[in-house]
Amino acid sequence: MNKLLKWGLKNRKEPGVTIREMLAMLQANLNKNDTRPLVHLGIGDPSVHPCFRTTPLAENAIVHSLRSSHFNGYAPSAGISAARRAVADYLCEDLPYKLSEEDVFLTAGGNHAIEILLTVLARPGANILFPRPGYPLYEARAEFSGLEVRHFDLVPDRGWEVDLDAIEALADDKTIAMVTINPGNPCGNVFTFEHMQRIAETARRKGIILIADEVYGHLVFGDSKFVPMGTLGSVAPILTLGTLSKRWLVPGWRLGWIAATDPQGILSESGVTDSIRDFMGLTADPATIIQGAVPEILKNSPQSFFLKTNNLLREAADVCYTKVSEIPSLKCSHRPEGAMSTMVKLNLSTLDGVVDDMDFALKLAKEESVLVMPGTVVGLKNWLRVSFAVELDALKVGFERIGEFSSRHAKK
Repeated sequence: MNKLLKWGLKNRKEPGVTIREMLAMLQANLNKNDTRPLVHLGIGDPSVHPCFRTTPLAENAIVHSLRSSHFNGYAPSAGISAARRAVADYLCEDLPYKLSEEDVFLTAGGNHAIEILLTVLARPGANILFPRPGYPLYEARAEFSGLEVRHFDLVPDRGWEVDLDAIEALADDKTIAMVTINPGNPCGNVFTFEHMQRIAETARRKGIILIADEVYGHLVFGDSKFVPMGTLGSVAPILTLGTLSKRWLVPGWRLGWIAATDPQGILSESGVTDSIRDFMGLTADPATIIQGAVPEILKNSPQSFFLKTNNLLREAADVCYTKVSEIPSLKCSHRPEGAMSTMVKLNLSTLDGVVDDMDFALKLAKEESVLVMPGTVVGLKNWLRVSFAVELDALKVGFERIGEFSSRHAKK
């Protein structure tokens, strides 16, 4: 192995535990003698459940793309032109101004989009602001790109709003960007438009780019309506991340995008969009068969499909919130309004023999064959991230077992 490569692998700062690594730890801790079905509340992949199946239109679009024989070759690095135009048109339905295909870059899913942005924006001595709790891949990619990570808190008692005072204190002349995730992963919150305005104004005042993670866009079922951060592109430059993964229930298709929603042209003038375009020539592309199906999927998917998905999520979120309130050792401070998960606080003072959230999750897996994600993994110690995008019967069984576990470990 090259000596420089060896040195880099040895000396790079190790990122924290990822969601996949934590799930592997939990699954390794399962009791193999427990014959009960595993209840998986630890990951936001609803596609494994029959009730969360994608629309037949999307499936047929993939088949047509394959059989057309038009999408068997290499695609342009930024994506097939018709697919980029389709994404631009799809986003423009909710924006007060027009996007072109040149504003859109297709990626192999949301994680790939994160990799591209944190690679392109990185520079020596720079820092970036991430929400806490948040999506841990951001931290992992930032470490690989040599970026200093600074965290601002989401406030549970205010519906997981951004602590804007923290942004004012954290951002300096070396801050390149801040990330928002709306609808919220892992909190299940949805920002109000008024709060989004304050976020954008803060970003403008501090002179930083907003990275708007909207992977769960339109998956809302509470009082707050989903409004894309791009509607505020005239206030601050915004790079929006989106995917087919969640709204269409197809995370394995690996199709996402980066969209520059920047009517003032700040991103193009500063060279950011050119840098993204250049880097796209060095990295992987989404499968051309999927790209070929994108125009049909985005334009013609029936509203009834989206309504059904949101209704299923609303019902599951309500069950989750209700069941948590019935377990003395758990507390959900905010009823989920969007996305597919929520944060649940542990009251360790009521439990005997449970040290922290990691200990709770490992013992729960072993004793009850239920998987939940320790909050430490997403940045909030002694909380749990619970994914509720599962069959209702499985969700109820999971909480019955969590209740039994908590009762068994309750302090006498």
